[in-house]
Amino acid sequence: MIYWKKLSQEERKNRIQRALEENVNFSKDASLGYPASKLDGKVFYDDAPFLKDAPTLQTYVANPNHIGCHTLGTSEKAFKGTQEIEREVLNVLSVDIFKAQPNSFDGYISPGGTEANIQALWMYRNFFMYQKKAKLDEIAILASEDTHYSIPKGANVLMLDLIKIPVYFENREIDKVALEQKIMEAKQNEKKYFIVVSNMGTTMFGSVDNPEDYTTILEKHEVEYKLHIDGAYGGFVYPFSNQKSTINFNNPKISSITIDAHKMLQSPYGTGVFICRKGLIENVLTKEAEYVEGMDLTLCGSRSGANAVAVWMILYTYGPYGWFEKVSVLQMRTQFLCHELDQLNIQYFREPFMNIVTIHSQYIPEEIAEKFNLVPEQHNKNNKWYKVVLMDHVEVQHLTAFINELKATIHA
Repeated sequence: MIYWKKLSQEERKNRIQRALEENVNFSKDASLGYPASKLDGKVFYDDAPFLKDAPTLQTYVANPNHIGCHTLGTSEKAFKGTQEIEREVLNVLSVDIFKAQPNSFDGYISPGGTEANIQALWMYRNFFMYQKKAKLDEIAILASEDTHYSIPKGANVLMLDLIKIPVYFENREIDKVALEQKIMEAKQNEKKYFIVVSNMGTTMFGSVDNPEDYTTILEKHEVEYKLHIDGAYGGFVYPFSNQKSTINFNNPKISSITIDAHKMLQSPYGTGVFICRKGLIENVLTKEAEYVEGMDLTLCGSRSGANAVAVWMILYTYGPYGWFEKVSVLQMRTQFLCHELDQLNIQYFREPFMNIVTIHSQYIPEEIAEKFNLVPEQHNKNNKWYKVVLMDHVEVQHLTAFINELKATIHA
C-alpha cells in the first residue's frame, strides 16, 4: 500500500481541521463573490460544542463545494484544503485498491453510482464522437441483463442504443454465444463503436462478469470499444475477498471503474466514485462554465466536499488490514448462511467472493420475505428470486432466526 494507512482518532481530527483551515471560512473571511456559504447557523447550530470532536459533521456545516475535477488542472482555490482530502481518497482507491500507477488517473467523488456510471457512458460517447468522428447511431452500449438500471437510464439520456446480453439463469454468467450473435447483428446495423459495461457485483445477485468474455469477442470482430467496470456494489468487497482479482487497472483494457461508498463503506448517501485513465475525462469538458476556476468535467457540477471527507474518515479509520478483516467477517457470515441453505436443500446463487445470497423464490413464503425485508428481483407475481445482503448489521443471530423460520415452513 502506498497511500492507505490507519490513523488514530486524533490524527484524523487534526488532518480534517487543517483541511478546513485551508478552505475559505464563510464565518470569518471576506468572501463576496461566491454563490455559496456555510450551512445556515440559525438552523444547523454551527457553534454546537460536540462539533469540535466530529470532523465530518464540521465539514458538513462548513459546506465546501467540490465543483470540478481535482486530479486535473486547477480548481476553486476557496476549497483547496478539502479538495486535497478528495485527492487522498482517490489515491487510495485508484492506486492501492485498483492497482493504477500514481498520477495515471482522473476521477471524483460523485453524488452516487448512477451518476458515476452515466459519467462513463457520456465520456465514452464523446470520445468516440470527438476522437473517432463517430456518428451517434454508430455507437452502442453492451451490458448484461443483470446490469444496474443506471445503464438503461444513461442510454436514454444520451440517446444511445443499449444491447442487453442474456445470462444463464443459475450461474448468472454471460451467454457468450448470444453475445457474439448480438455483436454480429449490431455490426450489420452499422454499429462500429461499443461502450462495454462489465459488472463487479450486480445489485441483485452480486455476480461478477468476466471482462474477457466481452473483449475477446469484440477483438475477434475487429470493432473499437471502451471497457467500464461497474463496481458500485462490489468495489469495496471483491478486491479484498479475491486477492487474485485481475479486474483492475493492471488490465490495460479497463479504462474506468465506478464504486459506491454508501453501500459497503457505509458513508452517507449519495457517495459514488468515478475513476478513469488519464486522457479521457477531457471529452466531457463544458467550456461554457467560464466562471468556474479550472475545468468543469463532471455531470453534476456543484457537489459536497463533505462526502469526500466522510469517505476519507472511513478509509483512514480502518486502514487496509482493518478493512480486509471486516470483509473477511462478512464472507464467513455469508458462508454460514450458504451452509444452512445447503442443509435444507434450498437452491440459491452466490458469487464465491461476494456477500450476497440470492435464493429461488419458491423456497421463500411471502410472509417470511416480508418479515425479514428480503428484496425481490421483481415486485410482481413473476418474481423468481429473493436476495439476502450480508451487510455489517446482519449478524449470525439474524441469519439463524431466518433459517429457523424456513425450517418451520419445510417441516409444516
